[in-house]
Amino acid sequence: MIGIVPEPGVGIDPEELLAWFDEAERDLPWRRPEVTAWQILVSEFMLQQTPVSRVEPIWLAWVARWPTPSATAAAGPADVLRAWGKLGYPRRAKRLHECAVTIASQHGDEVPTDVETLLTLPGVGAYTARAIACFAYRQRVAVVDTNVRRVVSRVVHGVAEAPASTRDLDEVAALLPEGDAAPRFSAALMELGAIVCTARAPKCGVCPLRACRWRSAGYPAASTPARRVQRYAGTDRQCRGRLLDVLRASTDPVTRAQLDVVWLSDTAQRDRALDSLLVDGLVEQTAAGLFALAGEGG
Repeated sequence: MIGIVPEPGVGIDPEELLAWFDEAERDLPWRRPEVTAWQILVSEFMLQQTPVSRVEPIWLAWVARWPTPSATAAAGPADVLRAWGKLGYPRRAKRLHECAVTIASQHGDEVPTDVETLLTLPGVGAYTARAIACFAYRQRVAVVDTNVRRVVSRVVHGVAEAPASTRDLDEVAALLPEGDAAPRFSAALMELGAIVCTARAPKCGVCPLRACRWRSAGYPAASTPARRVQRYAGTDRQCRGRLLDVLRASTDPVTRAQLDVVWLSDTAQRDRALDSLLVDGLVEQTAAGLFALAGEGG
């Protein structure tokens, strides 16, 4: 068994986990051997707070159209925002375009291999940098997302959920097997949390891990209140999305009246949403007072 800090003797058996992953691994297109580091980076941007089922068709179209950083960098910001479609959080699309420009101009059109350099790229945070180093470059690097944290909390510590901690990376690093198996172990650990050890209704009956402190303790409930599901209807996010839909559908700048009509229930909210899109650089206002996607305001 692989030990974990600070409780030696408690861990996750790599053989059990990897044998399960060999059978249960989902056929996700960004996991295929021919996929490049850039295309994996694109998937990581898209998968932030967005389900796999929504990401897959947009990712496939994206990498077919813009397979390299330089191809993405050459696209206009408006084209990128349109291609982003309904993935939500469109600032990610803007940051992805900025990231492509940086890689194309400063890194020879190649995604950097080390975590420290990856962290200097626009839109790349601690998780994304480690995910690229692990999944694209097969490095023995701890990758911790919500799914991984949940599995470790239950299997190793015997609690239903645990908040993010500064110890997370060290704990997961201690679980990694030596050698070439480490990146696949990281992917398997994440997969286990995504499809078996889920936040709601975990499928403990089909868990491949024989030892689990949470299961042995009788599945104690979380000590903190369940996180409230974030609503979408009626939020500023929905309002921003409606406004962007109008601009995506038009190749020419639109009038304020064309935008106003899509959100009549709360005019103050609509004004606030439009202002935020302008501040974020996703929308531009022309000299004539019309509105357009970034790059199309003339």
